[in-house]
Amino acid sequence: MQKKLIALAVAGLASASGVAVAQTNVTLYGVIDVGYLYASGNAGRNIPGNNTFSGLVDGIDAGPRVGFKGEEALGNGLKAVFTLEYGITPTRNGGLGNDVANGLNARQQFVGLSSSKYGTVALGRQYAPGFNATANNDALDASNLSIQSSLSAIAGDTITPNSPGRFNNAITYTSPTFSGVTFSAIYGFGETQGTYPGTNTLTYNDKTTSVSDNGQWGVGLNYANGPINLDAVYQQRNSVVGSPALKLPGNGDSINEWYVGGTYDFQVVKVYASYQGLHNNNDGAFYAIAPNNNFWTVGLTAPIGRGTFGIGYGRMTIDNKNIDNGNSWGAGLMYTYPLSKRTALYAAYSYFSNSDTSINGSSIANPGALIGAPGESNFAIGAGLRHSF
Repeated sequence: MQKKLIALAVAGLASASGVAVAQTNVTLYGVIDVGYLYASGNAGRNIPGNNTFSGLVDGIDAGPRVGFKGEEALGNGLKAVFTLEYGITPTRNGGLGNDVANGLNARQQFVGLSSSKYGTVALGRQYAPGFNATANNDALDASNLSIQSSLSAIAGDTITPNSPGRFNNAITYTSPTFSGVTFSAIYGFGETQGTYPGTNTLTYNDKTTSVSDNGQWGVGLNYANGPINLDAVYQQRNSVVGSPALKLPGNGDSINEWYVGGTYDFQVVKVYASYQGLHNNNDGAFYAIAPNNNFWTVGLTAPIGRGTFGIGYGRMTIDNKNIDNGNSWGAGLMYTYPLSKRTALYAAYSYFSNSDTSINGSSIANPGALIGAPGESNFAIGAGLRHSF
């Protein structure tokens, strides 16, 4: 009923403005996910006590969102498509706006043209190929307690099922599916301004910034046929500088990432595996944002009763250049129990262990408090309710 009311309201507005809507379809959709989370970890070497969080959080299993998507038939198999999708924070009175911590924030915003024969071209804020690939091949459902989600985000990867896996100012192409194979590509313009020497004026002057600064691009291949799913992805950040652009020794070079992953469904169990790497050609602070790393995961899911049980394990090695390499590993469990096609209960547990030279970690589902520290371990346990509409 709610979707119909929204569609009628949109149609009424369009009719009032003299726009024909006979061939336009608009759908309201969303996810509400709220749960309880307890997370605890050692504060760190030479720091007494533990970092502990206990409370209600948004989106342990799936990020809460509300969105509109639609299409209009243009003839000859061509249609216009759009999506406007925003993250929301059900546990807090955030209101509307662009405040990621307290209100509505854009997950996807794009408009495009789609043809069943030639594929889809779209413009706006969109998923890069690595977002969907990592979500496809994660036994813990790319949830906020999954090993893939947590470690890839902490290390600064853009091949991740998290916000860095969405590119701003982006043009995308998605091919039709041929014999189970789909190709996708994305280019995100950096649009970085620089400060002209001797002034505080932000400018696009080519003496201070390049049109390629902080641009991002990627390509992906997906093969899905029967019990098999395979993904391969390459993504790159070009000429990485600050914002506003500040060219310093050691920055202005690329960050390169790659990923391969797959699943196979044996019916009784479904197995998952992935491997990804990142190489950062910058130095200093611009190396620290995403140090060289290699990361692999394995997992499986199996039906238990009406629900699905998942188990996952992953390990990341980090190249610290001038000191010993660091590593972090994690293991997790998850059980999802459907109450209907749209509503499910879930419970999840994750444990992480960090070497002395690893990166600070955190329980991604917890709102802001750092949990994991180098040389220490941490765990999180959560349970909640998810409803899709």
